[in-house]
Amino acid sequence: MEDVTLASAKARLSELVERAARGESIRITRRGKAVAQLSSLNKVRKPVELAALQALTAAMPLQPEPASEWLRRVRGDQRY
Repeated sequence: MEDVTLASAKARLSELVERAARGESIRITRRGKAVAQLSSLNKVRKPVELAALQALTAAMPLQPEPASEWLRRVRGDQRY
């Protein structure tokens, strides 16, 4: 983690935000004491296992009617 002074962070905010978005953590200091930290909000995504996805979808029942017909029927039932 890199320490950056508040004055430097103000001058280089765009650069520091880009670095934080790439996964780096940046600590902002004022008078030598840490006061804030920049880090990414995005969590690292785990890759999906193809075999597990195929097993999940194979276990799902098939729709008894096409989605367009189902949607028309549901919309028709909601009308008054």
